[in-house]
Amino acid sequence: MAYFFTSEAVSEGHPDKISDQISDAILDEFLRRDRESKVAVETLCTTGLVVLAGEVSSEAYVDVQSTVRRVINRIGYTKGEYMFDGNSCGVLSAIHEQSPDINRGVVREKEEDQGAGDQGIMFGYACNETREYMPATLILAQVIMKELAVIRRENESMPYLRPDAKSQVTIEYDDTGCPVRVHTIVVSTQHDEFIRPGGNITPAEAEKRMCKRIEDDVRTILIPRVKARLQKANDKLADLIGDDYILYVNPTGKFVIGGPHGDTGMTGRKIITDSYGGRGAHGGGAFSGKDPSKVDRSASYAARHIAKNLVAAGVADEILVQVSYAIGVANPLSIYVDTYGTARVPHSDAEIAGIISELFDLRPAAIVSRFNLKNPIFEATAAYGHFGNRPYTKEVTVFENGKETTRELEFFPWEKLDEVDNVRRAFNIR
Repeated sequence: MAYFFTSEAVSEGHPDKISDQISDAILDEFLRRDRESKVAVETLCTTGLVVLAGEVSSEAYVDVQSTVRRVINRIGYTKGEYMFDGNSCGVLSAIHEQSPDINRGVVREKEEDQGAGDQGIMFGYACNETREYMPATLILAQVIMKELAVIRRENESMPYLRPDAKSQVTIEYDDTGCPVRVHTIVVSTQHDEFIRPGGNITPAEAEKRMCKRIEDDVRTILIPRVKARLQKANDKLADLIGDDYILYVNPTGKFVIGGPHGDTGMTGRKIITDSYGGRGAHGGGAFSGKDPSKVDRSASYAARHIAKNLVAAGVADEILVQVSYAIGVANPLSIYVDTYGTARVPHSDAEIAGIISELFDLRPAAIVSRFNLKNPIFEATAAYGHFGNRPYTKEVTVFENGKETTRELEFFPWEKLDEVDNVRRAFNIR
């Protein structure tokens, strides 16, 4: 039976994403100076104010004020009229040391015996719907936000854009679960009040003209650029955007008041846009602001890596992997697999889970070691999703033995398809 499915994405200027980026930027600064830092930082941002809270155990000192302001300015909140400005907002810190009761369950004599930083359930998901092995709805919603950010920074074709924005994409699927076409696109974007009432222009007329201009620009500038971006990358998702989609742009009217002034932002409130756009499942634990000893983050990355490599190897067309942990215990309590009836191997889902447990070491220390997670690589994950990105390397400044040096670090290593051959051998796939 044909059906519709929807995912949303938010821009880097969305207040919750500002909070995520600040939390991960602070985490990176601690890891840059002390790879053994234990960090759990939450951020709240509102009109003219950023509040930091959380727990840190580290030998490093980090200038959190400068870090916060750098992130806000990079995102684009640089004007007083936004009522949230990186150069002038207040920054309050209530960060304190990590509880020794938690620390003793995590730190052990042998690194490989490191216990999980907390109890919980984590999920990884992958499907063969896109080249990223991600849901098409989420990838398209994210590409819309990424291209809108490019247009905003160009400050030419849509010069009125402000940093806060959201998108939503609904796709029609056929009876076999394959995407057929984009049915509806929703774009809500913050903007300057570039047409003001006065003379013969009433407030209602000014708002009507602004909304008409923005809708026309989204239809004739943004969406064509999104299609061109996908076509340039030879991405088949471009073919899903025809001329018959329904478009909603700022459905409630003008969107001048936005960002933290319009809606208080908090770390960890966009966990679905961070992961799979509503597909698969989510254990409820946020990612940003947490060092890799917190399995909410590291085990979610590991579960995604497993699911992606299994789908790429041909084990199934769609896979959900769940792992669970107890605080202070190294080995996962359970591994669960759901292939949604799409398995291409003569194994039950339970048997697939058993093979996974033999192939992949899911102890926290092993995960951290596999993906080199004690590095400042996390700010890059805090906007536009933690999954579906291509791994890349970049030179990064770090401090070793108190001296500044440069190292080449790998970003999004959990997205690598480096276990496909091993998976195929394990499942006897030729």
